[in-house]
Amino acid sequence: MNLALRPLLVGVLLVLLLGGCAQRTLTITSDPPGALVWLNDAEIGRTPITTEVADYGDYELILRHEGHETLKTSRGFWPAIYMIPPLDFFSELVGARHHKTWNFVLEPATTQPAAGIITRAEEARQQLRSSRHTTTQRPARATTGPSAR
Repeated sequence: MNLALRPLLVGVLLVLLLGGCAQRTLTITSDPPGALVWLNDAEIGRTPITTEVADYGDYELILRHEGHETLKTSRGFWPAIYMIPPLDFFSELVGARHHKTWNFVLEPATTQPAAGIITRAEEARQQLRSSRHTTTQRPARATTGPSAR
């Protein structure tokens, strides 16, 4: 073997042996922080949170925080140029990292006080018109004496 190629061969072997696989991570943040996060129907924790992503593609997200509207949405986690074949082969060898951050702003909940709901229900009840379909039918009374056994 040529002595000039030996260091090159050792370098290639080191890269192959010491290189890691590519890493894909996603950080999800929210305003306000502390929202509970579901990623593709799996609860992963509270914001801010960083998780590994196994595959590229579309992800369904649900964020819930007390006092705020529940947010249901989807986002795409797509590869960077260096993670597309044939470049991904080299990215895997050197342990390339692909990281994205998604931030969500949660809207305050719009709740009506219970008293307002009761008032509206009473107003609606007064506006109802009775008919033979909405009134309670009483069972007919027996007009004869005790039934024979």
